[in-house]
Amino acid sequence: MSGNRSQPKGLEKSLAELEALVQRLEEGELSLEAALKEFEKGVKLTRECQAALKDAEQKVEILLNKGGDAAAVEFEADGS
Repeated sequence: MSGNRSQPKGLEKSLAELEALVQRLEEGELSLEAALKEFEKGVKLTRECQAALKDAEQKVEILLNKGGDAAAVEFEADGS
């Protein structure tokens, strides 16, 4: 990650936190102010997860390029 960011949490932990946050928002029990704070936190977590995935993608690309024999292929998400 770039130097201007704090040390990232584990990806799995961030995803679990994001999942719990979405569930709280979907329940509709939060005040508008609390929901906005949760939403803001969710946006931050989403960006952290995207950055972690991008870093992992770059590392894999580097490893594939160093290996010589392996070819990079486009990743296809399963849509979940």
